[in-house]
Amino acid sequence: MARYTGPRVRISRRFGVPIFGPSKYLERRNYGPGVHGPKSRRKHTEYGLGLIEKQKLRYYYGLMERQFRNVYERALRRRGVTGELMLQILETRLDNVVYNLGFAITRPAARQLVSHGHVKVNGRKVDVPSYALRVNDVIEIKDITVSRQLAAKNLESSTSRVVPDWLSVAKDAFKGTVMRIPSREDIHPIANEQAVVEFYSR
Repeated sequence: MARYTGPRVRISRRFGVPIFGPSKYLERRNYGPGVHGPKSRRKHTEYGLGLIEKQKLRYYYGLMERQFRNVYERALRRRGVTGELMLQILETRLDNVVYNLGFAITRPAARQLVSHGHVKVNGRKVDVPSYALRVNDVIEIKDITVSRQLAAKNLESSTSRVVPDWLSVAKDAFKGTVMRIPSREDIHPIANEQAVVEFYSR
């Protein structure tokens, strides 16, 4: 599956937010990348601002453009607030939930864990990172030595991260459960989702 493999700090500096997690370089150089970064005063149009917000979310969840557009279109077809529905679809992706449960230290690592067949949902192996989880779905690391050792190492490294209220985790059993669909207050997005909706609805 295609994914972004370029320099991550550069992307975070471009948007001024830690998209890929905390970075000492972003703290030290809190301006855009490149030779003109420190003195750039370019004003963005309304279209440009919407594009920036869309790119923030896309990089944050690790989706390519077509995948992200499909998420928007799925949210548009449902009843409710499109921006909030879009965030809920992104948050309940299997790779994102595996990351939030602490079984992986980054979202790209969670995607790899899923695609390599280390994760089961409701007792069945699922190797599709975009798999949409529902309420009461049980996510489990496969009961084989390699998978459990990998997950145990990641759980130790991710102890400082808090598991969201809409998920529950049993670390000893390497299991997690989707207790409910997250609300807008649970998500704390890195970008303005309403600007993304307006960008796509042009």
